[in-house]
Amino acid sequence: MAFELPQLPYAKDALAPHIDERTMEIHHGKHHQGYTTKLNAAIEGTDMEGKTIENILMNLDTNNKAVRNNGGGFYNHSLFWSVMSPNGGGEPKGALAEAINKSFNSFADFKEKFSNAAKTQFGSGWAFLCVQKDGSLEVCGCPNQDNPLMPSVGCGGTPILGIDVWEHAYYLNYQNKRPDYVEAFFNVINWEEVGSRFMKNK
Repeated sequence: MAFELPQLPYAKDALAPHIDERTMEIHHGKHHQGYTTKLNAAIEGTDMEGKTIENILMNLDTNNKAVRNNGGGFYNHSLFWSVMSPNGGGEPKGALAEAINKSFNSFADFKEKFSNAAKTQFGSGWAFLCVQKDGSLEVCGCPNQDNPLMPSVGCGGTPILGIDVWEHAYYLNYQNKRPDYVEAFFNVINWEEVGSRFMKNK
């Protein structure tokens, strides 16, 4: 069964003013749709057809650029939409908060490390918060549409939070001010969803 573009869990204007409606229309409807279409074309007729995106990425031949770029783009954006909410912001609670404090000393220290990974990612890419098999958390940046599910990419582990720092994610509203966009992202993080992903993968 072919991959399909996931529907947004909120209206395209719901994250404004932090992420504007026009950016969401282009980012979701054009960029993510493009990755979805090209991923399906890349896996058609191969042994990857019918497998989950996680399985495809974890067993990826990273020399397969079509699947690496488009599979990563499909997965990363699917994560990105789900970890944002118009009712987001604030700080995590419960087990996720405890894990953040254990791994980074405090939420403030985590925010600084995650923000720095996003701000300093050279060119296009992502910053991720990943949970390792021992339940610890780690922050890393990845170029282009790579992510830590791929063999020998990033910090390993399973991404539970990601921010897109490709220019198409923010340039209409923030131009070259990536740090302002990264700061605004913290106002829409859906910590309940991130916490749920943490519990499933720790």
